[in-house]
Parts: sequence; structure tokens; C-alpha cells
Amino acid sequence: MSHFKPKSKITSNEVDWSNPRLEALLRKTEDWKLDNRGSFPEQDVHVHIGWGASTPRKATLVWESDRVMVVATRFLIPQGEHVRLDRLYGDGMRTLWAVVADGREGFREEDKQNGVYVHWLHMS
Repeated sequence: MSHFKPKSKITSNEVDWSNPRLEALLRKTEDWKLDNRGSFPEQDVHVHIGWGASTPRKATLVWESDRVMVVATRFLIPQGEHVRLDRLYGDGMRTLWAVVADGREGFREEDKQNGVYVHWLHMS
């Protein structure tokens, strides 16, 4: 027989979205413009747009995780577009396939000055 009694019970709590304290907190975060850049060493890459053979366009890989990459470009890639990404890897080239999950103009001052767009890619 076990004499262990849990100190607390895990319960599912519903969020009261109309709570004034929560609303105030959410209002404070409305203007945050996060783009996952800054802690990742940037890398030059080439982007091919669409399934067919296309002329590669220069881009910069600014962040990467297991299945997501963020690239900065000087052109907009439509959401849902399939892309091929070529990047130098060791002594050769590595090719990755992805779908554009989201894209927008960069918010940073240098982005605005240079016409930079930021794209979130989901790897295939």
C-alpha cells in the first residue's frame, strides 16, 4: 500500500480572456515584432521559388530550428509557395525543400532602408 499523497492535483483551468489584468498584459505585447533574428549566425543561401527549375535568388538564413527556417530577402515570397533552399555545408552544397508559412516586410529600421522581407519556412 502506498502512503504517498500528491500535494496538488493537476486541473485544467479555463482562461478568462475578459479579465482586465490579462487584457492589460496582452495590450502591452501587441506591438512586439519578433522575428527570431539576433542569436543565430547569418548564412548566405540561394532560394529557388516554385517546383520547377528557376534562377536562384540571394537570401540570408537568419534563424533555424529542426523544421523551421527564417530567411531574409529583398523580395516577397507568397505564403504557401514551395521553395528550394541551397546552402553551403562543409565542402559541398545542401539542398532543402520548404513551404513559406508566413512572410512580411521587415520591421527593423535597417530592413526598411534596405527593402528586406522576412519569411518563415516549414521544411518538407
